[in-house]
Amino acid sequence: QVQLVQSGGGLVQPGDSVRLSCEVSGRSFSMYNMGWFRQAPGKNREFVGSVWTTGKTYYSDPSEGRFTVSRDNGKNTGYLQVISLKPEDTAEYYCALARGGTSTYEYWGQGTRVTVSS
Repeated sequence: QVQLVQSGGGLVQPGDSVRLSCEVSGRSFSMYNMGWFRQAPGKNREFVGSVWTTGKTYYSDPSEGRFTVSRDNGKNTGYLQVISLKPEDTAEYYCALARGGTSTYEYWGQGTRVTVSS
């Protein structure tokens, strides 16, 4: 079956950077787009960014500039890097897979918590 196993995150200080990983098994990762989402306490889940099978990336706010999504098909792993972390970035972060050419996310990671606090 499909598994998305997330790693990274934890407690970080404002201004720090973090890189989250999402390793995929059970599917050919190269055929899927990977999206990243987050859900802050008391808020709805929101889209952060995605990297498609073509390598093209999309972001909820391209002008924001602190988020970078990427992928390594050879390692079956996608990444989300966040720089200059702010307390409002505190959230549960999720990766997800959608079939190439679509934005319908079928498979989800277990989530990883990022807490930004001094």
